[in-house]
Amino acid sequence: MFKRILTRMREKVRRREYVVTSHARKEMNDDGLTIYDVERGILTGEIIERQQDKVTAEWKYRIRGETVEDDEVEVIAKISPTGKLVIITVYLL
Repeated sequence: MFKRILTRMREKVRRREYVVTSHARKEMNDDGLTIYDVERGILTGEIIERQQDKVTAEWKYRIRGETVEDDEVEVIAKISPTGKLVIITVYLL
């Protein structure tokens, strides 16, 4: 359903055109995840939900994929107005 945006997000990951929020870094640390887990989660995952931010009205996406250890992970991400992929948060399932 969201094939075009997922393809765009994957391209941003491959080109390293992304930023990770401090919240996402904290969650990664809490769950013992690395940036490679986040990248793999996006590259192997599927968008399972689109959500609209109540304040900015921007769309963000829940992506469910796999870590490098084949654990299930969810990444919440969006494309910023500048065109970068923003990793909002990430967590193990």
